[in-house]
This record gives sequence, C-alpha cells and structure tokens, in this order.
Amino acid sequence: MLVSSKVLFSLTAHYFKVEDGGERSVCVTFGFFFFVKAMAILIVTENYLEFGLETGEKSFCKLQRNVVCVNGIVLPLPVSKLTFKFFLAVLCSLIGAFLTFPGLRLAQMHLDALNQTRETVTQLFLHINFLSPLLMVLLWVKPITKDYILNPPLGKETVPLMTEDAFDTLRLWIIISLCGLRLIMMRYHLQAYLNLAQKCVDQMKKEAGRISTVELQKMVARVFYYLCVIALQYVAPMVMLLHTTLLLKTLGNHSWGIYDSSSPLEAVQGSSPAFSEVPCPEEKMKATVTQITMALGGLRNIFTPLLLRGLLSFLTWWIAACLFSTSLFGLFYHQYLIVA
Repeated sequence: MLVSSKVLFSLTAHYFKVEDGGERSVCVTFGFFFFVKAMAILIVTENYLEFGLETGEKSFCKLQRNVVCVNGIVLPLPVSKLTFKFFLAVLCSLIGAFLTFPGLRLAQMHLDALNQTRETVTQLFLHINFLSPLLMVLLWVKPITKDYILNPPLGKETVPLMTEDAFDTLRLWIIISLCGLRLIMMRYHLQAYLNLAQKCVDQMKKEAGRISTVELQKMVARVFYYLCVIALQYVAPMVMLLHTTLLLKTLGNHSWGIYDSSSPLEAVQGSSPAFSEVPCPEEKMKATVTQITMALGGLRNIFTPLLLRGLLSFLTWWIAACLFSTSLFGLFYHQYLIVA
C-alpha cells in the first residue's frame, strides 16, 4: 500500500508543478470535498455502516490511557475520539486527492472501450468493472447486505444463511475477485487509450491548414509515452485495495475459509493489558532497556486486532468510495460537459 501511495503521490505532485493547467485546482477541490465527506461518514453510526470503527475507538481510547505513564515511562498524550477522527479525515482527504485523476481517467477509458467494443459479453464485464467500487461500498452498508444475508426475511421465521465470520470472509473474497476482474479488463482500457492517437489524427485532418509530419509524430508519440502513467493510474488503486484487504485479513484475524468457531477477537475484547512491574536494577542501562521493552509492549496492547479490523475496514471502504465518486464525476464530465 505504501508503494502505491508513493506512486500516486508522485503523479499528483507532478500535476502541482504544472502552471498552465487546472490540475492543481482540481486536486485541491477534490481534497476538500473528500475531507468534508469523510467527516460526514465518520458521524454515521454502526447501524448503517458496519466498520467496527466505534468499537475499535473505544478500545483504543481505553487502553492508551493505561499506557500514558507506566511506572514512570512518559508516552504521548492521550488521543481523544475527536482527534482520532480528525487525523483519519485528513488521511482520507489525501487518499481522495490521490485518486482523483485515476478515477477521471478510468471514466474516459470506460466510455472509449464501450464505444469500440461490439461484443455484448465484453460490454457487460466492462460495466461490472466500472461498478465494482460501488459493489465494494455496498458490502459494508449493513441494512442492504449484512442484515439481508444474516437474517433474511423468510416469512415469520428468520433463517440465517451464514455466520458473521463467514460473511466477513465472503466480503474479502468478493473484493479480491473484483480486483482480479479489473486486472483482466486492463487490456481493453489501455487499448482504448491508445486509440486516442488515431482519433487525434482524424481530428487534425478535419482542421484547415497544413500539418507537418513532425507535429503529427510528436502528437502520436505523446500518447504512447503517456501510456506508462495511464497504466500506473489504472493499477495503483487496485493494488491499494488488495493491500488493505490482505492487511484486514491478517491483522484483523479473519480467515480465508468458512468456520463456525468463535472469533478470536472475543478474547481480545475481554482481556485487559497486564503490565508487569518494572524491576529496579542497579545499572542505568538495564533500566533503560527494560523501559523501552515495556513501552513497545504497551503499544502492542493499544493497537489490538479489534482496532486494526475497524481501521482497515474503513480504509478499504474509503478507497473504493473515492474511486467510484471520482469515476462517476468523470463519467458525467466526459459524457455531457465535453460534448456540450
């Protein structure tokens, strides 16, 4: 995830260096928009968006108070829920700004690929690929997905189709499958971008005046040289989604299979961090090493799987939501505003 974020950061920083274009204003505008959107999303209760973030926040705020000062060890000041959500909203705004131009570019390639494809099956998969971030977003909307799957309305009786752990596992597999579909459809999108060269040549032929061969070659070369950037903008959001999904499975104590045993997080929720008393050695170096060890142990008790599960679930959902929002805006822009 850090590598993908670094790549998107480098591309976004390049847009900020351009003085003539309006890319800088677009990134700043979408950054503020996603900041406000993140603050609004963080207010929504767990009854609608089921991340487990509220439970993780309570566990984090409770445990970090116990680790502020352990036997004289001075650690950072306690973090309140408001501060936690503020810094999380800032991180979300940065992610949204990084995903702005990949979403806009994806919308343009989606329209071009649909116009150049005549096969019905391929067009169907192109539509599914474009709507895949929306499907990921709906996986965490509790009234739409989880309530109907765990407790489907079948007359007077409610027969659950699967357990909560099985639903979490199914959600991970759906995200990975949709990312695999996006990788399969990558060829159609990149080919749609390369066909822009022929479209530009046809447009230049309609213009009045003479066109030199050198200018024509430069125009076609720009399209091919920019293909690497287009490929990075297409692949980087997918890699970010895969990384957050795999981290959610590992750090959130999920499983790849369906199981009926109780979740390992129950033991984490019920247990409280036990801090052993720091001995009083005579040597100063030994006491310092002991204090550092105790501090690291306290930090491990703060960042529990319960907190990481809620945080990574929210980040996975947020990346998909940002990608769909920017793609939807790009679809409206390229289909209606450009034509107008």
